[in-house]
Amino acid sequence: MSEPMGVENEGAAGLGDGQQPDPGPEPEVNSGIVRVFGRQLKCCRLRAGLERPEFASMVGYSVSTIAAYEQGRRIPPPRLIDRADEVLDAGGVLLEMKEEMEKAQYPPFFQDAARFEAGAVELHVYATKAVPGLLQTKDYARAVFTMWRPLLLEEVIEQRVAARLARQELFAQTPPPTISFVIEEAVLRRPLGGRSVMRGQLEQLMIYGQCRNVEIQVMPTEVEEHAGLDGPFTLIETRDGRRIAYVEGHKDSRLYSERKQVREIEEQYGILRAQALTPRASLAFIEKLLGDL
Repeated sequence: MSEPMGVENEGAAGLGDGQQPDPGPEPEVNSGIVRVFGRQLKCCRLRAGLERPEFASMVGYSVSTIAAYEQGRRIPPPRLIDRADEVLDAGGVLLEMKEEMEKAQYPPFFQDAARFEAGAVELHVYATKAVPGLLQTKDYARAVFTMWRPLLLEEVIEQRVAARLARQELFAQTPPPTISFVIEEAVLRRPLGGRSVMRGQLEQLMIYGQCRNVEIQVMPTEVEEHAGLDGPFTLIETRDGRRIAYVEGHKDSRLYSERKQVREIEEQYGILRAQALTPRASLAFIEKLLGDL
């Protein structure tokens, strides 16, 4: 059976560039579970007899950040939950909510897809609109969300940029998953954010494309045969052998798990890869685009 999903892929928040750990994204609207966790965190802190500044120092966060967690204004990262449960001797009470907190960092429509993606042993992406989120630089991702309509608030943009970048931790898993991309040529020629941003993005594609577990292919605009005219999608195989297809559409994206539907999309992707430039030729193509910027 297919399960209705949303239209945009987001992910969990990651570390910032400053000395303090990143406080995490602000929760989506109606994320009551985040407020529940905040109340539990505060109760555990008070039960332990710790003032907020003392607790903040023990876990390595600022007082204002701890306040934001306790008030449900920020989503706590896993490392904070682990440390807080230990420091406050919470007996696993906070750890019990860890999975829900991780899910809360994703928009509701992407929570299931994000879970499958994070546990993928194979991931195959066909991109027609923008560089796939797993490959985006920070500047490119910010440009994408800045252009979003209706306009997003600045804090929401920052939240979603951090979330998108954190999904790239998938590349560092051991053993590494097998990942491939077929990207439309038009995507690589569209300088979202300006030429400087696009130059950095193409350079990142060159770096990822040289990883042994990653293959990037370009679908030339001039091809006369094309198997992917229905639009973008992602194919996922999980550690337990499940095969999932996430198909993007305007306000009606879906997550498919029924074998017949997934097989049809797998067939599309196989033909797309045969029609696209080879990985080696694709990197040469990207390098030429870089030289033209």
